[in-house]
Formats: sequence, C-alpha cells, structure tokens
Amino acid sequence: MISVNNISVYFGGQELFDQVSFMVNKGDRIGLVGKNGAGKSTLLRILSGEQTPNTGSLATPNKITIGYLKQDLDFEDGRTIQEEAEQAFQKIKFLEQKIVDVNLQISERTDYESQAYLDLISSLNELNEQFHLLGGYSIQTDLSQVLLGLGFQISDFSRSTNEFSGGWRMRLELAKILLQKPDVLLLDEPTNHLDIESIIWLEQWLKNYNGSVLLVSHDRAFLDAVTNRTIELILGKANDYKASYSKYVELRKERQEKQIQSKKNQDKQIKHTELLIEKFRYKKNKAAFAQSLIKKLDKLERIEVEQDDLSGMHFRFPPAPHSGKVTLRAKKIAKSYGDFEVLKHVDLEVERGEKIAFVGKNGEGKTTLAKIIVDELDFQGKVELGHQVKLGYYAQNQSDLLDESKTILEIIEDSADEQSRPRVRDMLGSFLFGGEAVEKKIKVLSGGERARVALCKLLLEPVNLLVMDEPTNHLDMNSKDILKSALKRFDGTLIIVSHDRDFLQGLTEKVYEFKNKNIKEYLGDVNAFLEAKMVDNFKDFELRKPAEKNATEKEFSSNKQSYEERKQLDKDIRKLSNKVTKLEREVDAIDKELKQLDAELANPEKFQEMSKKEGFFEEYQQKQQKLSDFMNNWEKYLEELEIKKKLRSQF
Repeated sequence: MISVNNISVYFGGQELFDQVSFMVNKGDRIGLVGKNGAGKSTLLRILSGEQTPNTGSLATPNKITIGYLKQDLDFEDGRTIQEEAEQAFQKIKFLEQKIVDVNLQISERTDYESQAYLDLISSLNELNEQFHLLGGYSIQTDLSQVLLGLGFQISDFSRSTNEFSGGWRMRLELAKILLQKPDVLLLDEPTNHLDIESIIWLEQWLKNYNGSVLLVSHDRAFLDAVTNRTIELILGKANDYKASYSKYVELRKERQEKQIQSKKNQDKQIKHTELLIEKFRYKKNKAAFAQSLIKKLDKLERIEVEQDDLSGMHFRFPPAPHSGKVTLRAKKIAKSYGDFEVLKHVDLEVERGEKIAFVGKNGEGKTTLAKIIVDELDFQGKVELGHQVKLGYYAQNQSDLLDESKTILEIIEDSADEQSRPRVRDMLGSFLFGGEAVEKKIKVLSGGERARVALCKLLLEPVNLLVMDEPTNHLDMNSKDILKSALKRFDGTLIIVSHDRDFLQGLTEKVYEFKNKNIKEYLGDVNAFLEAKMVDNFKDFELRKPAEKNATEKEFSSNKQSYEERKQLDKDIRKLSNKVTKLEREVDAIDKELKQLDAELANPEKFQEMSKKEGFFEEYQQKQQKLSDFMNNWEKYLEELEIKKKLRSQF
C-alpha cells in the first residue's frame, strides 16, 4: 500500500535516516520502535505527507486514504462532542445530500421512459451503493460505539468540546480518525491520554480493523496485543522484524549476538590479513600479493554492532530519609469544580515503604487526589503528612513546565542546592546528557528527552514520599525499564498514577481504583487488580464480590434489595438484547430487499416494467423510510442496553 524507497533525512549536520526502505502492506499491524530521538514521529510525518525526505521517495496509490493522529494538535471550538465526531463523516454527508437531491428530481418528473430519467435512476443506484459501502446507514451506531469505547458518556455527546481537557480532546481526535476508517492508520502514541479501560477497547478495535496500522507506542502490553510486525529505527537504519514487540526483543538479541560473533570473526580475519600485508609488502616477489590484500581490505564492508541502542539511563533514587510509620493520612477528602463533583468523602492511609498505584478511568479523580496530597489544589477535608516526611512530586505535565529558553544544564543547576551542584554534570550523564548535549535548549528537545530532564530534577534532593503522575509518558522502552528498576529499589513510599500495565506489573503491592467519586483498595499489583475484574464489552469493569460471612441484618437487607435490583436489571438487559437482535434481523432483511430492487432497477428492461406499476416508487421510498426507522430504533435500544449494563456492573 505504501512503499518507502531509500529515504534519507538530515537536520543540520546530523543524519536521522540513511536510505531507509520498507513496505506497508494491507493488513499489516506495525509497531514503530526506537529510542527517543530515533525519528519515529518524523517517519510518521513523512508517511502522512506532512514532511518530505531530503532524498528518496514514497509510492502511494492515488485512492488510498490515510488517518494520522499526531501528538500535538490544534483544536477548534464551537461544536458539541457529537457534532465534532460527525466531522469524520463529511463524505457520507455529501453523498446523503446528493441522494436527497436526486430523489427530489425523480419525484418531480413524469417522463419515465426518457434517457434523462433512466440516467437519474442509474445515478441514484450508484449513490445508494456508495452510501451503503461507506457505512452511511450505521454512522450513528458507529459514532456511539467509538465514543463510548473511548470513555465518553452518552450525556457528554451534547456538551461543548471546550468543556473538556486536552487529553479528552485528543481522545475525540482519535475517535474521528477511527470513524473515518481509512486504508492506513498512522498513530503517534495513541494510548498517552487513555486509561486502562479505553486502551483495552482500542486494542480490540484495532484487531478487528480491516486496514493497515503503523503506530508508535511505548506501551509494551499494547504493542503485543495489537502488532504483528515491528520496525526498529536505529543508527539511521530501519530493521524489519515479522513479529510483535516481545518476540522482536528476543530476535533482536539473537541478531546482536550474531553481529558480535561475526565482528569477532571479521576482526580476526582483518588482523591476519594485516599481518600478511606487513610481512610481504616489502618483498619484491610478494609485493603484488600484498597490494591485492590491501585492496581487499579497502573493499571489505566492516560489520557494525548496534551497541548504541544498548545505552540507557543509569541512576537510582537517593536513600529515603527516615520518617514515621504513617506517611500520609487523608480524611473526608472532597473536591468539586463548580457543580461537578470529582471526589467525595475519600479516606486514605499510607504507611512507610508502601508502593501504591492509582488506576481508573480518566476524569475519576486520580490526578486530583495526587495534587491534593502534594498541596497543589484547594479541597475539603484533611491531609496530614507523617513525621519528617519529605515529598517529591512528578506532575503529569512535568516536562512541559520546563523553561524552554534555558539549557539543560541551566535547568538542573538552578534547581540544585550546594550539596548536589558539584554532581550536576555526572547526574546529567546518567540521564544520557553528556558533553555538549547539556548546552541544548529545552525547546529543541523531544518529549522523551524533556521527560529525562524532569526526572533528573527529581533526584536533586532526597525524599521519602514520591508522588508520580504518568511518569512514563514519552519515555522509550529502555528508559521505562530503567525507571521501573529504580522505583523498585527506592526505599521510600511511592504513589504512582499510571495506565501502563506492563510498567505497573510487579511494581506496586496495592492498587486503588477510582470510581464513583471514591476509591476502592485491591491488594497486589495491576495484574491482580485486573484479575479481580471482568471487562464487559471492553468498556465496563464488573466487580466480582466474594460472599461475606456473618453478615449483619442490615447487610442482609441491603443484599436482598441489591439482589432484586440485579434481577430486574438482568430481565431488562435480556429484553433489550432481544429487541436489538430482532431489529438487526429486520434491518438486514429490508437492506437485502432494497439491494435486490436496486439491482433490478439497474436493468433498463426491468426498470421500465417496474416503473409502470402504480405506486411502485412510493413503495420504494416507504421501504427506505422503514429502514431508517429501524436503524433509529436499533440505536435507541442499543443506548438503553449500554446504560443498563453499566448500572448492572455497579453491583
């Protein structure tokens, strides 16, 4: 579908790509991987047509459609969520209007046997076929499913887009691209603004998608679930592996081992040849032989071992200062933004040395509680830090808060105290900023490089309570692994907000789920938490509550009432499911009937015969209206079914 032919890209005197070539085939699910700064986002811009390479070319079929999700987007205000999502259907809306216009022309004519009339009928058939192929009869259904899958509520559809944060608007942009169903999807960090729930839904959507996908992600679990091919950008080259990420890691290790062995053999051969040259070059009868060996060495292609990619950050958090047994107590925490209540009566107690994860849907209050703990928000309730607790905070947008006009060195030196200032350059070296790199301005750094600078700032002063909000955003795989290892070794208390399942696995021993304005505790890491939950339609978590022994009478009464409510909800869900299934059959039947009529009308002889039947076209219009009514009812019942399922999941 897309052929990349020997492209090269240069920035100043630096080479980013050197004659990179590969093909994107139909059905490919490609994960684009490489260290921060390797050129992943640049390659996506080139594939989308937003940027041209210095040399080389791209071959793309004319009719191919490409959907491109960038990391940074400019948003337009003035529409509701539904209106903005419907921008994805502009081609369908255009066709819909043309069908209305042609139908109007047909209804106003009586010259049923004229060529002009036949041409109108033929045009209408073609338009209807295009409308059907583009999914015109299911746009509202598709819109609802995608928006709900990405975490929006039905009540959000009528709200203005400017009421939503940048993260939610990025979700909306992703929804628009998915709804367009292009031939090729280019996705740059699509999971950065998604919670675990929405990521699982997106995984399933991409698995069922008929087009090709090329995506950049640092979420290992997401890549393994979605991709079947991995393209690695390293040292200006593109290495292509026909495998998902975890298998690629194994194959890459094998490749490096072979490279190392091949280089050893080659070095041995070169050394032997050089000895022969030295031995014979000054002997008259062997000089020609020595010259042939010299030419052979000059032509020899030296094997390079891709060791640069093995370099990474190497750091550990300073030892945590001693503190009391209880690190943090939060009581009756409540937070509202106007009429919108985020948290209500939240109680939390954290003991020294605990490692805790905050998880849940976006907008449920994870970041809000983190900011309350570090005293960055006004709130109702009480937060008490324990004896001699020293707090460190990594905000979700920490890397964006750096002064872009300053250099890396200036940023760190400004934050350092007398004790840490002498170690600044060594610390920056640990974060891969050595030599002249420390003089780079913040404004020229990639997202991953900025994140490393922000992490370096965090290490300038020892702390015993570390609160981190999405610290893995923009970090490459290697950097994430190193950060995770450092956090495991950290001997203080950790509270971490993250949606990265692979990063959280084995890192924390307790998980708090944020839901319905409060929190619920789960013992274990994120895998234990997910095992305790079932994913319903990849949208709603359904809690599996163990039966409790020795319940009080009040609890028994409550359980009995809950049982009756569950029983009624189950009954309603069965009824709605039956209605949806029945309507789907009816829609399918009338759609087939209309297709058959369209095929017959396309035959001039059949058309003349059918057009003479009294009321034929009125009946035809009635069938189309009936199909539209069925679709509307189907969407209404489907929405009701989603609501009932959500209510059921709360028991």
